[in-house]
Amino acid sequence: MSTTPSAAHQPFSASPASSPAAPMSLTERRKAETRMEIARAAAALFVRQGLRATRAEDIAQAAGIAPRTFYRYFAGKEEAVAPLYAAGAQRWTEAVRTAPAGLPLPQALEHAVRHTLTPGAGVSAASWEWLRTLIRLARSSPALGKVWAEVCQTSEAALAEILAARVPGGKADDANLRFAAAVAGAAVRVAVEAWAAADTPPTGPGSPATLALRNLRALREFGWGGLGGGR
Repeated sequence: MSTTPSAAHQPFSASPASSPAAPMSLTERRKAETRMEIARAAAALFVRQGLRATRAEDIAQAAGIAPRTFYRYFAGKEEAVAPLYAAGAQRWTEAVRTAPAGLPLPQALEHAVRHTLTPGAGVSAASWEWLRTLIRLARSSPALGKVWAEVCQTSEAALAEILAARVPGGKADDANLRFAAAVAGAAVRVAVEAWAAADTPPTGPGSPATLALRNLRALREFGWGGLGGGR
């Protein structure tokens, strides 16, 4: 179906993951795969020729679909990369969910950072460079920035539910858990955005993982709202 580059050269070439709590039907999985393939085509064009020079029709052609099919999945070209943003956010929240049982929340969050923000852990170094460009574009385009912000907000809500499941008697609408999810999400988002704004590699000092771990450790000084956040 697609005329996009081979998987080795595509951003986030892993298949879209489904939530263990809500496994996808075959039809839903095929739709998700189509959305992701369109997203990769859009990202490739945005990186190569810029957001302004790219039309929805160009994305459809690169993905090997008709323009009307594109519009069945996305309202506009900026929304087309939402699945890529969301894939990274989902990896992060799922890594928190699957962190070893018994870890206090701060350590579970740090565990998730190490397992998702390090190149080679689900996302290649080349994909991180694609992400750098997409985040930079989000900072310069209000429409794309809105897509990025909405993905981050959705991720925050998902993280609150995951944190609630890790705390005995926890509830996702608990103020402390919502606060923990908000600040943890912000710690990671700001780290990724700061890295994207610079020219440092995705490993070593200044990397997304290093910056996120620094932010999360700084938050321990505030005790995480009494949620097991000791130093």
